[in-house]
Amino acid sequence: MPVKYKIDIIAALKSAGYNTNTIRKEKLLSEGTLQSLRKGKYISLEAVSRICGLLDCQPGDILEYVHDER
Repeated sequence: MPVKYKIDIIAALKSAGYNTNTIRKEKLLSEGTLQSLRKGKYISLEAVSRICGLLDCQPGDILEYVHDER
């Protein structure tokens, strides 16, 4: 996967005051998105946008491109 998460997004959300119960209750992110984040899988750009809004950051602060060595 050439795009990787630079940070633990769930931990960053917790540090910003958004625990998983709050995220679910307020429907800030879907359960599928939370599961994908836990597993290091891709999420939608809409979810990236929502996370950037919650963390007051840019996509480049949470994602990075890593060259795929083939």
